[in-house]
Amino acid sequence: MEISERMRLLLADMNRGIYEKETEIGLSLLAALAGESVLLLGPPGVAKSMVARRLKRAFEDARSFEYLMSRFSTPDEIFGPVSISRLKESDKYERVVDGYLPVADVVFLDEIWKAGPAIQNTLLTVINERLFRNGDKELRLPLKLLVAASNELPAQGEGLEALWDRFLLRVVCACVKNEETFYRMLLDEGEDEPCASQWRISNEEYAEWRSRISRLTVPPEVLKVITEIRKALCGIEIPGSELHRNVYVSDRRWKNIVRLLKASAFMHGRSEVAVADLLPVYHCLWNEPDERDSVRQIVVRSLFASLRKRLDEIGLSLKADLRVSRVREALETAKREGDHRDDDLEITDYFYYRVEQHGTGNTYIFIVDYKNLKENDRARAPQTGTMYPDPLNPKRTIIRAFSGVQVEGAERVTLFRDDKHIYINGVRFPMKRLKKGERQQLWIDNLTVTERDYESELERVDDEINARMKALNGNMFATEEDREEVGRCAAAVRKEIAWARVDVRKLRYGEG
Repeated sequence: MEISERMRLLLADMNRGIYEKETEIGLSLLAALAGESVLLLGPPGVAKSMVARRLKRAFEDARSFEYLMSRFSTPDEIFGPVSISRLKESDKYERVVDGYLPVADVVFLDEIWKAGPAIQNTLLTVINERLFRNGDKELRLPLKLLVAASNELPAQGEGLEALWDRFLLRVVCACVKNEETFYRMLLDEGEDEPCASQWRISNEEYAEWRSRISRLTVPPEVLKVITEIRKALCGIEIPGSELHRNVYVSDRRWKNIVRLLKASAFMHGRSEVAVADLLPVYHCLWNEPDERDSVRQIVVRSLFASLRKRLDEIGLSLKADLRVSRVREALETAKREGDHRDDDLEITDYFYYRVEQHGTGNTYIFIVDYKNLKENDRARAPQTGTMYPDPLNPKRTIIRAFSGVQVEGAERVTLFRDDKHIYINGVRFPMKRLKKGERQQLWIDNLTVTERDYESELERVDDEINARMKALNGNMFATEEDREEVGRCAAAVRKEIAWARVDVRKLRYGEG
């Protein structure tokens, strides 16, 4: 049986009789295979402790340890009492660890932030290195997973930042939301603990799998997406606030995230990490609960960033071809119809006529737009256009003879023309003309429309969107909210494809 199928069957058994905790249980199993720890954040009574108990049943002969922390908890209650006999006989300070955290495979620590400094400092080494110093001996722990829980974030200024950073996965737990699921939960009289799953993981398998996971590769495509996420985290938008926040993620966390990605790839039966494995990493990146949704949006958008960039490149090339095609058409039409009014207008940068005495003197209008402008006639309504700063050259102002330009700083204007002038908001301005005896540099003759098959390129991008959506929605750790966000992002990219196809039709058939 393939690993991915076995993992899905194991997770199905672990979720039997427990409601809307698929995410918590799935991510906890992922953390166990990656050698990481999980923090469950949520109010009392939402089955946080049940998650840890179910994880115990994922492993054969697993031992567990649970404890509810308080400010009065002592290290003896977590790591075992000091052995009086060893202290008397050998003058050695050792703990009796049987039945306590140092011998457990799965550990659940509730109200983790209420523990005292002595416990928290020891936990740093336990979580990060899986080591515990007992007297003069250093014990390598059998710990597969430590699950901590709290209904609050760690208090600021109390030195809890290091322990908080050790929990790679931070999962927000909530009450059952779906009403039908809630009714089933109310009426379920089954046992709290299901029978042991036949798909449990043995200690030998666990060791072998951890070794195989460490050898998985991370392709450049995945590293590029990580870079996209890192850059975007420098200024995330918080819902209900106009402020942008910089989300700090330590280098250690990124290193551990890569281990998590490898474990995800292994559980999905892949030999290397795929872009789809990045979907649940937003659980590793937020520091405040109000950041979580924004961080998820950043992650999902980053998963489609390469496709957006390819679309941007196609769009720029397509619009350049459209400009060449339209200018050529306008000039050819004027030539055929014997319209020589504009023959002495100076062409700038292939596509523009220059408007003189306007603003700073750096105002330009597209050749095709100027040629298609209406004559100045009081019987006609003025034509609505748009004037905006050129995004590629902010010192230059561009005029278009239509109002649909979506550029920052754009403003609507009315446009007319006559044989010699253009009228902007009713004010007349002359056009830049060639000096007497000066010949036009018709660079446009050297420009050609590329032979790119835009329709096929757009079709390939659309196919890749479908493939990426299928992979993301098939991720065994994806929530319904994750899939909705993926759908919204994919729809936005497809909208760009639709607009690009409109431009392809214009280029092919001369529409618009």
